[in-house]
Amino acid sequence: MQSGLIFDVKRFAINDGPGIRVTVFFKGCPQNCAWCHNPESISPRIQKLYTADKGIGCRSCVEACPEQACILTPQGIVTDKDACMLCGICADVCPTKATEMSGRKVTVEDVLQTLEKDRAFFDQSGGGVTFSGGEPLHQPDFLIALLKECGERSLHRVVDTAGIAPVETILEVAKHTDLFLFDLKMMDSSRHKKWTGANNEIILGNLTALAEAGARIIIRIPVIKGVNHDSENIEQTARFVAGLPGDAKTVNLLAYHNIAANKFLKLGEAYDEAGMSEPDSAVLKRIVATFAGHGVTATVGG
Repeated sequence: MQSGLIFDVKRFAINDGPGIRVTVFFKGCPQNCAWCHNPESISPRIQKLYTADKGIGCRSCVEACPEQACILTPQGIVTDKDACMLCGICADVCPTKATEMSGRKVTVEDVLQTLEKDRAFFDQSGGGVTFSGGEPLHQPDFLIALLKECGERSLHRVVDTAGIAPVETILEVAKHTDLFLFDLKMMDSSRHKKWTGANNEIILGNLTALAEAGARIIIRIPVIKGVNHDSENIEQTARFVAGLPGDAKTVNLLAYHNIAANKFLKLGEAYDEAGMSEPDSAVLKRIVATFAGHGVTATVGG
């Protein structure tokens, strides 16, 4: 049975495709976006998270850790990363969930069992399952196995992706996917690499290939003031989207906010918001108008 690494499952999701859905979040991503809302998704390995404010000094983790990797200090629990085996026992015994683990191995059958619990909601609302991340294309064999099994069970399938994978992979995924939510950040490759750690040539090529293959696509653009909100980038993006083959594409504009700052703290990492801020309504209206000028419908949210 095919297995993979996920870090969360969100039931009753309403923003990850049509109807009421279950969103399965894959762990691991080839990008490292400065604004990432799920920084715990980036590493392809299991990680330990700690929230100092939740710690009560009970020593449960200290006493339970088989490697003696948990150390109680005046600032809370400190983990000896050289000794820690990421077994998760500390998280299991923590009464306040100050310690959490991000990442667990699951099989296709494990995921299907969760999905079947919500089939009645899918049937009534036109919902289904969304595979997100991280980057689901980063675990292609697991993703394709899940998509095929969901197809056998007539479950609506959405893949939420940034499009970084070999074109052969994404076209194979497309054979078993009902809808793509495709993340498109900016057009200039050097700027893209500065903010995400990766060039965008593969992304643009894969989006074009999906459109040529007739895949149903909703394009999602995170709008970050100071990063990609400028008129030049938006104009180039609108022209590109309008020129994609096939049916006209819908664009969802997702306004940036810094809710991930606390997640970075849990990972023991600094969150640098320098150069990034929320776009105001005037910026969003300008972007909507720019897309409309190219015959593309753009909406805020989605």
